[in-house]
Amino acid sequence: MKTKLFDNKLLKSRVTCDSVTGKEKWLGYLLGPCGALLLNAVLATYLNVYYTDVLNLTHIWGGIFLTVFPIISKIIDAFTNVIMGYVIDRTKTSEGKARPWLLLSAPMVAISGILLFAVPKASETVQAIWVMLSYNLFYSFSYTIFSMSHNLMVPLSTRNTTERGGLSVFNQIASIMMSGILVALIFPMVIIPMLGVDKAKWVTVMSILSIISLPLILLEYYFTKERVTEEKGEESEKLPFRTQLKVVLTDKYTLIVLIYFLIFTFGSSLKNIGLVYYCNYVLGTYNDGITQMLVSVIGGVPMGIGIFAVWPLAKKFGKRNVTMWGFVLYAIGSLLCWLVPTNMVVVLIGQFIKNIGGLPCAYVFMALFADTLDHLDWKSGMRCDGLAMSIYSIISCAMIGIVTGIFNGLLANAGYIAPTVDQLGNTVAFTQPSAVTDVITFSFVGLETFTGIILAVLLIFFSVEKTVSRKQAIIKARRGVETDVVLEPLSERDEALWQVEKAKGEEYYLAIQKELDRE
Repeated sequence: MKTKLFDNKLLKSRVTCDSVTGKEKWLGYLLGPCGALLLNAVLATYLNVYYTDVLNLTHIWGGIFLTVFPIISKIIDAFTNVIMGYVIDRTKTSEGKARPWLLLSAPMVAISGILLFAVPKASETVQAIWVMLSYNLFYSFSYTIFSMSHNLMVPLSTRNTTERGGLSVFNQIASIMMSGILVALIFPMVIIPMLGVDKAKWVTVMSILSIISLPLILLEYYFTKERVTEEKGEESEKLPFRTQLKVVLTDKYTLIVLIYFLIFTFGSSLKNIGLVYYCNYVLGTYNDGITQMLVSVIGGVPMGIGIFAVWPLAKKFGKRNVTMWGFVLYAIGSLLCWLVPTNMVVVLIGQFIKNIGGLPCAYVFMALFADTLDHLDWKSGMRCDGLAMSIYSIISCAMIGIVTGIFNGLLANAGYIAPTVDQLGNTVAFTQPSAVTDVITFSFVGLETFTGIILAVLLIFFSVEKTVSRKQAIIKARRGVETDVVLEPLSERDEALWQVEKAKGEEYYLAIQKELDRE
């Protein structure tokens, strides 16, 4: 996609400095993403509750609908993610290749967010069709365009690992503020009890959240800058999709980071969807306004602490190392909750330990992902940001659909009983069968005991950051870009490993360049 549309001064980035600025951090990476991230966090926690408790769709078509439709929808989403990655890698404008798509996503996210909840009062078939269409419009198109563009901002912003790490933290603060403060505190205490199962109230509140996302996405667009993309210049080579796919799917570090993200996302998605049900039926009572707030906020206090602690620890001990040992704590905290799932004190302690362990993963993942993209660039001579991010997005989106389908299927088979409204308009919830509470408990506190251990072991083999600064220097040298980075010496063992990797990398680079010449 080549266009001069973005040569218009009105569409130019308000960031012009070659180094990351404070304005860029606060407006582009902290405030700008808040609207869309808040909407997505609310949907991740409450959209399924809206389907099961407000629209009462749990047993529609014998329980098949809410089991199958999310999975089918995510198959569609997978295709659109691949297409979006392909398009981003071939987008060339004066404003970069990913940022322009933020501009397009702003109105789309707002409109499709409203349509998710504005389900007409009609037959079950009509409601099912509306739910399927609105769900796919939001997740398969609108949010796909936003999330892929948004997630590429950190890797494409700068090659300076310190600046990039700082942006990763700011980026994650936005997510934590939305999910850890508003969705975890305000919603369960104030908003959800007020909404009950009143559909009109749900539509009003969710429409407001959707509209708020529009100006904030525009803020992210105007206060970000793709410095890495600008290195390549406007006449960068058009890279064959087949070659990009080969580079991404045959690289050890890329496969590790994608498998890592798949496992983590599966566990966290099942936990997120089980949160409300766990607080309503296992630990507390339906929409009591207290239980979910305590679990989310007391357990999430470490996320606030992590703003100040994680990056200094990551710089001292390495991003991989603090993340790896964090997952050991993550598994211990989850196990503690699982052993005594109905004891509030024990669960809060377990959640606190678990979230301490999850801090590094939350704050430095995108920096690790950016290191991997630079590694791919060094190894092949190509930027594969769009394709790699499309696979990342496929995992993120597909897991939500797969997990939602699995969870709803288990609820239906276990005999879940949706709440009703009495003659006075009050919400009436029922005691769930033990099979239902067992499903909910494993979803929220059981599964991540296992995923935490698996992730800690997997990260042992992920050592890309040790030599990323050397690879960045080689990338710049190939492109004739001057660098004043002072390379830190490696230990004798790591130096020997680097020499082996460097020799293999140069051989692979030459092979890819020959393949490109043939193309």
